[in-house]
Amino acid sequence: MIYLDHAATTPVPAAVADAMYDVLRHQFGNPSAQYPYGRESAALVDRCRAAVAQGLGCHPEQLFFTSCGTESDNWAISAAVWQGRHVGRHIITTALEHSAILEPCKWLAQQGYEITYLKPDRTGHVTAQQVADALREDTVLVSMMLVNNETGCVFPVEEVAQLLKARGSQALLHCDAVQGFLKIPCDPVRWGVDLMSLSAHKIGGPKGIGALYVAPRLKNLRPLLPGGGQERGLRSGTEATAQIAGFAKAVELYCDGLDEKRRHLAAVRDYCRERLLSIPTVAEIGRGDAPHILSVSLPGYPSANIVADLGAQGICISAGSACHKGKASHVVSALGLDKKTAAGVIRVSFGPETTFEEIDALHDALLAHKNSRFPML
Repeated sequence: MIYLDHAATTPVPAAVADAMYDVLRHQFGNPSAQYPYGRESAALVDRCRAAVAQGLGCHPEQLFFTSCGTESDNWAISAAVWQGRHVGRHIITTALEHSAILEPCKWLAQQGYEITYLKPDRTGHVTAQQVADALREDTVLVSMMLVNNETGCVFPVEEVAQLLKARGSQALLHCDAVQGFLKIPCDPVRWGVDLMSLSAHKIGGPKGIGALYVAPRLKNLRPLLPGGGQERGLRSGTEATAQIAGFAKAVELYCDGLDEKRRHLAAVRDYCRERLLSIPTVAEIGRGDAPHILSVSLPGYPSANIVADLGAQGICISAGSACHKGKASHVVSALGLDKKTAAGVIRVSFGPETTFEEIDALHDALLAHKNSRFPML
């Protein structure tokens, strides 16, 4: 099996699974309990929080564990609008965000908030100037992803943070860094980001665990889940210690030789771009800067058919975001592509273990698909 859908989820290394199994079997205590098993589990959570925080470059007390990136995004948005409830009811985001941002914004619009959606250019990028043009005195939140999960385009989060500071804006800045964490430089403390969402399963960790970074200037953050007082009273619920251990181990493993991993990913992406664009009519979608994602289109050939055909041959890719289950995504729609091009969009995404030989196999399979079928559109 050739797995080229790392932007959807990633394989779990044996060391991560082993770390989780050890916790499940031998460190099963409730971290809130006062006897030794509980204290050991509490210490484990503290060590793991420190490990993930080190990967992000923040203090451990600024990091809160959640169940996933979607939960982190929802918490960030609800906390930000609560924090700015006396400032206004205007939010700025992009038309390319993950549904974990767009759906809460739709709900807030129904509650009377005004949402400005920044549109991308034809390459899939948005600019800090667009934020500047949309910024108002009643803006309470700017939410911008770090890396788009379909095109690989990197968004100017650091530049937007500098803009908000220069303008003296009271708006908080949230960044969905689920697709960018560790793949590219990511420094919320130095950049001046207020809230940043992470997820473990994009970097070799387990599903079911994420995190939210909260800047020190956010005081009296609104709790996500009131209850037993876990996560310093802000996200109650017994800690998922095995998933937390897996998250920490995944960060540790990914950070080992990080620069070389990034160079390898970029080399694989560039090679994949060269090989796929050598196929007649194949076109790149957007111009992604992230090293692990490439989006292309085979115009006239439905992407669902391509994914199914290559999947039958043991090659795993996706038709845009896996979260859309084969339907045309809002990202593709926002790029203003013609019907044939939009219908043929596929996403290829890479991991540290992806080889050039696997890219050659992808090229051959896609070329064979094109040569053995008539375009349907």
